[in-house]
Amino acid sequence: MSQSRKGSSTRDNEQMIERARKRLRKRAKRGLRGYPVATVALYGPDDRAATKLTVGIVPAEHAEVTDLRRWFSEGADIRNDAGVAEEVLAFIDAAGAKSIVMTDRIFGCPHEEGVDYQGPTCPSCPFWAGRDRWTGKRLH
Repeated sequence: MSQSRKGSSTRDNEQMIERARKRLRKRAKRGLRGYPVATVALYGPDDRAATKLTVGIVPAEHAEVTDLRRWFSEGADIRNDAGVAEEVLAFIDAAGAKSIVMTDRIFGCPHEEGVDYQGPTCPSCPFWAGRDRWTGKRLH
């Protein structure tokens, strides 16, 4: 592939990613427009690289999540994957979500307690040990 064509391809991918992010942010900024609500959260081994993205669908007020999808990325930041962004938007649209609620930062470790590890702290993600998930700040 020629250098100019490769650069064009990279630019196109970046534009697709930015468009998808913009669509998500715009829908989230609208606030609660009714149910179902799509919840979007990012997880990673630290607060810089997201390796897991989850979307849950809440069908009604006071209801539990009825449909949960997870996307994973090995090493690369999942926020930079145009294919994942399009899949997320398609999932949200297919669920008929009227509202989107999303975190503005990486929310915690991508591993699940009791599934991927036992105990209160993930051995693979020491960054999150002793941190508040909401602020990312150390508790002690």
